[in-house]
Amino acid sequence: MAIKEEVYLVVDIGTGNVRVALAKPNGEIIDIERENLIYHKDLAYPEALYFEPSVLWQQVHRLAQKVLLHAVSYQVVAITATSQREGIVLVDSEGKALIGLPNIDHRGREWEDIISDKSAVYKLTGRYPTSLFSALKIVGIRNKRKDIWEAYQTFMSISDWVEFMFSGVLHYEHSQASETLLYDVAEKRWSESLCATFDLNITTLAPLTDSGSILGKIKSDVAEYFNVDDQAVVIVGGADTQLAVRSTQPAENDVVIVSGTTTPIIKITGTYALDAQERTWTGRHIDEENFMLEANAGVTGLNYQRLKEVFYPNEDYEVIEQELKALGCSSCVASLGSLLADEKSPLTRGGFLFDAPVSHELSRASFVWATLWDIACSIKGNYDSLCEVSAHEHDYIWACGGGVQSKTLRQFIANLLGKKIIICDSYRQSSVVGGVLICNDALGKTQPQITIMETIYPEKSDTDEKNLADWKKTRSSFRDLLSQ
Repeated sequence: MAIKEEVYLVVDIGTGNVRVALAKPNGEIIDIERENLIYHKDLAYPEALYFEPSVLWQQVHRLAQKVLLHAVSYQVVAITATSQREGIVLVDSEGKALIGLPNIDHRGREWEDIISDKSAVYKLTGRYPTSLFSALKIVGIRNKRKDIWEAYQTFMSISDWVEFMFSGVLHYEHSQASETLLYDVAEKRWSESLCATFDLNITTLAPLTDSGSILGKIKSDVAEYFNVDDQAVVIVGGADTQLAVRSTQPAENDVVIVSGTTTPIIKITGTYALDAQERTWTGRHIDEENFMLEANAGVTGLNYQRLKEVFYPNEDYEVIEQELKALGCSSCVASLGSLLADEKSPLTRGGFLFDAPVSHELSRASFVWATLWDIACSIKGNYDSLCEVSAHEHDYIWACGGGVQSKTLRQFIANLLGKKIIICDSYRQSSVVGGVLICNDALGKTQPQITIMETIYPEKSDTDEKNLADWKKTRSSFRDLLSQ
């Protein structure tokens, strides 16, 4: 009997979709399948969304069956998971899932004021406390969903819950724990004082585990259900941003831009760096010692995706790039709700600004150009804030994620930051490739060498400063409008 080639099964639960990939230890992705993650409104709150964990598990199984059609000549030796940060699954005392709460669920917003000293929480957690984070989601459940709260025992990040479903081992990985407001980031442990802030019992929290450690073998009934070898091991993954960063294999003090649904700008640092103005986040990376200092441009790539659906529903991205290249000038400016670290509140309304009457030069490409410029300017603003906290001396920045498939955006970023932008050939599936590297770590396999696909050099442009000034003015106009 021929020896089968060893492969990994990587589950990736993002904000928008569920993905399952089959990949080789050298980083080659054999197949990847996806479905949309299904959300429902919870009418008990003004801003609450949830998902059904049982439906998500069925999706994982269905997608796994598709990629495993290729497994005739392969043997799945390891399974790992990564997922959106701040997303959680609540379970009862027997491990049965009660409800799934995504990162975009804000059921805890009306209880943000129970935190009397937000600066004290920031010092411990590395992030200014809001309803984005897990503890306030739990508080929201306790206060309005008694049916769930009476059965509640603990919660896990979505990726940790997926690994629990495969292995039966309850746990919480450190990079994901950083997003809970219950975790002391510097000390790398759950915090009694933070739990007391939210009146939560620390003894109910899951044991902490290291990314790249082996949880154990796949449960025999799950192995049969998924039709994989019952000797396959389940490996602790981590947050999707951290795994995406890992795919570039950066060194300490490197900066990585992860251009996805949102755009985190990350600096790898060996020290627990905090911002005196409490603008940035600091969380655990997925290695033993490092931290991730972060400023986040918020919803960016999702804007681009939706504008493509409006203006280019039947064309591929190359058509967009060709039309962008042919633009004679920028005919409009956009402000589409991206975040700046030095702004106290987000912009909840946005749009495009162009001269009236409508110019003959205005085209569908003009709106996409303005969207990409909005993303790039937001990245610059957040990068500048990051550098105020921790200087970045290197002349290069790594970039990954589906957003940087746009050549125009790559060049915008290089020009505005005045840095080389380096993109690896794995940039489109960076979180999945990060999962492969995690499995290699756990199994003691040699890591593949990264392959640089392109290096984009900054170009001097007389119009960039003017366009940046126009963007700032437009953003200010929308903020003034909202304040009326």
